Amino acid sequence: MSTPTAGGPTTRDRILDAATDLFYALGIRAVSADRIIERAGITKVTFYRHFRTKDTLVVAYLERQAAWERQALDGVRATAGDDAEALRRFAHAVGTETCRPGFRGCAFINAAAEYADPDSPVRQVVAEHRAWYRQTFAAMAGQLGMTDPGQAADELMMLRDGAMLTGYLDDPSRVGAALERAIFAVVDAARTAQPA
Repeated sequence: MSTPTAGGPTTRDRILDAATDLFYALGIRAVSADRIIERAGITKVTFYRHFRTKDTLVVAYLERQAAWERQALDGVRATAGDDAEALRRFAHAVGTETCRPGFRGCAFINAAAEYADPDSPVRQVVAEHRAWYRQTFAAMAGQLGMTDPGQAADELMMLRDGAMLTGYLDDPSRVGAALERAIFAVVDAARTAQPA
C-alpha cells in the first residue's frame, strides 16, 4: 500500500515515526491527528488512507513498539548463552533505556493509563504484550530451574514495571543494578523454595 521513496521510509512508517515521537513525549491524548500530519509532512487524505482513526494509529504504534521489545529480548536470549545471563543483560538494557534523554517510562503503561476501558483495542494490545512478557519470563524461569515459573514470571513482570516507573520518576542511574539485584533475589528464592 505504501512504498518507500528512493530507499527512504514508507509513508506509513513516516506517520508511525511521527506518532511514536509525539505520543511518547507528550502523551497520546495530548497529540492531535493534525499535529502528527504536520510532523510527518503529509496531507489529511494521506493520513486517513493509512489510519482510519487516531486509535487505529495508536494500536499500530503499540504493535510496532511490542515487536521491537520482543525482538530485543529474543535477541538477548539467543546470544546470552543462558537465561541467567539473558536476565542480567535485560536488567542492564532497562537501566540503559531509563537513562536515555527523554525517557518517560513504559509506552504500554502510559497507554493503559490513558485508555481506561479494558476492552478497547489499545488496552487489548497492551494486555497481549504483557502476556507475552509473562510467558517469556515463565520460560526463562523454567530454564533456570525455578520451582514455580508462573509465580516467578509475575514477580519479574512487577520488577520490570517498577524499574520503568522508577527510571522515569527517580534517579535512573541506579535502575539497572537495582533491577539485576532484585531479579536474582527472585531467581535465588525460587530455586531454593520447595514445592508445597
